[in-house]
Amino acid sequence: MNLLEIFDKEAKNKNILIIGDIMLDRYIWGDVVRISPEAPVPVVNVTKIENRLGGSANVALNIQSLGANPLLIGVIGNDTSGNEFIKLMKSQKMNAEGLITTSDRQTITKTRIMGNSIQMLRVDEENNKNLPDALRQQVLLRITNLLEKYKIDAIIFQDYDKGVIDALLIKHIVQLAKTYNIPVCVDPKKRNFNNYNDVTLFKPNLKEFREGINWNDEIFNMNTLFDKIHQFREEKNIKYVMVTLGDKGLILAKTNTSNNLYSTINITPPKVRQVRDVSGAGDTVISVSTLGLAIGLDIEFVSELSNLAGGIVCEYVGVVPINKKQLIEEAKIYLKNNDK
Repeated sequence: MNLLEIFDKEAKNKNILIIGDIMLDRYIWGDVVRISPEAPVPVVNVTKIENRLGGSANVALNIQSLGANPLLIGVIGNDTSGNEFIKLMKSQKMNAEGLITTSDRQTITKTRIMGNSIQMLRVDEENNKNLPDALRQQVLLRITNLLEKYKIDAIIFQDYDKGVIDALLIKHIVQLAKTYNIPVCVDPKKRNFNNYNDVTLFKPNLKEFREGINWNDEIFNMNTLFDKIHQFREEKNIKYVMVTLGDKGLILAKTNTSNNLYSTINITPPKVRQVRDVSGAGDTVISVSTLGLAIGLDIEFVSELSNLAGGIVCEYVGVVPINKKQLIEEAKIYLKNNDK
């Protein structure tokens, strides 16, 4: 079998633990035909209201869409949005053992007003303070129980700076992962950016990377970016750093095992796409990357596949998981065109 066939067939055997900030994505769809007489704003005539799994749960959806088994760890409120979230998980036949419900926090809910299929406004309901000690201990206990109950093949930290992940949790889980010999992959945000030492894969986008290392120069070149990525990678003892560049592809930094020198690969998109919505592209990239590493595939192939997947989901409106069939078909064409 070639690498793509291995990815396709081996995914179903993998359990991926996802730790992060759970959200409910609500979409209010409608038509805009006039401006309000009360204020200079458009009036949306609602045609449909839709709820979707969001935040770290969208990563779980991506993992499931790729054929693997997601185990989601996170906190929801004892409220209407939390109940709706549980219903959505059940409808997806997704394992809910890692969900912790509390009356002390509301379920993070992001409501998008979509007029003529264009996002006009987003309303956020959230509490982004770190979890209190007692609740963090519940999260740690739930993670430990799942590690003992299932053969976990990889762990994802899906961090949105909403409080579930903090430095203590990161340190504890990374140590646990070493004990179980499990790869740890990270999609970071600013608050914990410098707390992810000794992980397998670290995947910020360019804006997050620049903010995370306090790199404020307005003008920079790719060689400087390469150097800063490798400096960060060595300081944090990270095996792979993958920085996504939007429509310009991504950068992969790693150490060459043959000569112990670092190398940087710039992977560009294979084609120009009609980008309709970039929301959720990072979720898809970390999902494909993590699953590829869990299967044991070469990191360069994994990066190319992740780059393809991130581009595909940008062609759809709203936050959507990757379509595995479409990914496999595009990957076949890409590999053929590049003699791989």
